[in-house]
Amino acid sequence: MNYRLDRYSQPLNGEITLSSSKSESNRTLIMNALSGNKLQLKNLSDARDTQTMRRLLLEKQAVWDVLDAGTTMRFCTAYLAITGSGETITGSNRMKERPIKPLVDALRKLGTKIDYLEEEGFPPLRIIGQKNNFQSQKIIIPGNISSQYISALLMIGPMLPDGISIEIIGEIFSKPYIDMTLALMNHFGIKSTWKNQTISIRSQRYEGQSYTIESDWSGASYWYSMVALNKESNIILRGLRSRSFQGDQNVVQIMSKMGVETEFISDGVELNSIPVTELNQTLDFKNCPDLAQTVMVVAAIKGIKLTMTGLESLKIKETDRVLAMKKELLKIGGLLNEENKYWKLIPGTIPEHIETIETYDDHRMAMSFAPVCLIKPLKIKNIDVVKKSYPRYWMDLKSVGITFNEC
Repeated sequence: MNYRLDRYSQPLNGEITLSSSKSESNRTLIMNALSGNKLQLKNLSDARDTQTMRRLLLEKQAVWDVLDAGTTMRFCTAYLAITGSGETITGSNRMKERPIKPLVDALRKLGTKIDYLEEEGFPPLRIIGQKNNFQSQKIIIPGNISSQYISALLMIGPMLPDGISIEIIGEIFSKPYIDMTLALMNHFGIKSTWKNQTISIRSQRYEGQSYTIESDWSGASYWYSMVALNKESNIILRGLRSRSFQGDQNVVQIMSKMGVETEFISDGVELNSIPVTELNQTLDFKNCPDLAQTVMVVAAIKGIKLTMTGLESLKIKETDRVLAMKKELLKIGGLLNEENKYWKLIPGTIPEHIETIETYDDHRMAMSFAPVCLIKPLKIKNIDVVKKSYPRYWMDLKSVGITFNEC
């Protein structure tokens, strides 16, 4: 399904209760399964990725199909490494192109039997869990790969006879997501130490505590984008915390220079439009790569030149997001170039008529470009991709007055 979004030129006003954090939900679901379903989880995400994980953990069939959910693939691979009995884990065609070798290598070193069923280094996998045969060895893993590999290993660590020790080599990308994993584990009774580059967890049990999932800061970023592009806006986002485990809370600082003031209130944040303070900005997305597409669109529209680092992981997401952004930013006048691990965004002139935005089966492409309708009308292909993380996105836009129609 495709949408044509009409231009909305009035000030945005409204209150939005955001979808819950997919990152928190998926981690706590694995921890709950490892505890023997003793945890009390509230406000789980309605995102398709989370619902997929929930179903797989409940049904425990011979074939685990994660669809296009990368987090689910990595977390469930580690879970099956200590519980599985020959299950196959697979996913969409794109999922079969996303690497998993660093996690498989680590699990094999611990003692799990894992076979690649198609291409070496990529799903699908057959996993035979061998919890009782796990060997006590230090896992050495690069820090510049997906943090989800590290989180997957950490969550199963307490269940191993001798715990786990993970030495992270080099610069650590997406460190807030590792911090989130350890903080949630601590909430459920798991103690850990992080000294220099080594995280150590002894053998212990998850405790049956309750936890309410926070709203999603990644989802909040699209509302920051809308307020940045719409003068005199006032939006309240419910369910966000000032002390958050989510790295995407960095949107508060990033958008403070791009036209959005944040005030924390009792149950969320209040956003107001303010002037842009800098037209040349340098940003590092190493710890919050999921914000990059949103920020690039805002910068292209508002005439802000960006020098960016930390975009490496975007190339192995739902699509190659760097390549996708290069193509789609051109449609709104933006030029994205890579220069020696730096990415430069040069804004240009927004065309009178914007070509249809392609989404590449990537939810964040659709949600990042939708706020452009506050400047000019546009069409977006395959709008259903938002179900992956923010199923109510289009209805929430409609609730503040933005109109759209199938086309």
